[in-house]
Amino acid sequence: MTDTTLATRKTAPLRTPTDLGTNATKDIAAALTGVLADMFALYLKTKNFHWHMSGPHFRDYHLMLDEQGEQIFATTDALAERARKVGGTTLRSIGHIARLQRLSDNDADYVTPEGMLAELAEDNRRMVGFLRAAHAVCEAHNDAASTSLLEVWIDEAERRAWFLFESTRAPR
Repeated sequence: MTDTTLATRKTAPLRTPTDLGTNATKDIAAALTGVLADMFALYLKTKNFHWHMSGPHFRDYHLMLDEQGEQIFATTDALAERARKVGGTTLRSIGHIARLQRLSDNDADYVTPEGMLAELAEDNRRMVGFLRAAHAVCEAHNDAASTSLLEVWIDEAERRAWFLFESTRAPR
């Protein structure tokens, strides 16, 4: 490889070869990156509530939120790499996440355990909607690999929302 070719490759824009068109690349990467920003926001809120849990159900809730946080975090690398595989780019910083996230942060000094679980249940339900919208974008561009991944994450988010909801139900 010549020095000129190497220098050109080092300064060339990120261009991952793909059979998807330019519009598909742009649309899919944007949809996946938006979901990724929300996943990071949901991950941090889940860990925040995990760290600040209290009360008589502490152990059960603490462990459940830890498990859910791990599951949410596990999606992040796959989301970012999928955006790159289709020829796009993805998140670059915490500030980028803050600009794109649609889920609200919770910086309150104290939230009741029931309030934490209810808020996370709602956030996970909203995440299902974001995932379905990204799925529709990917499906419209015939991106079977992304739709397949999104289907798994929709199921996981629905399960998290269900567990959180059931944990807040009053005894009968």
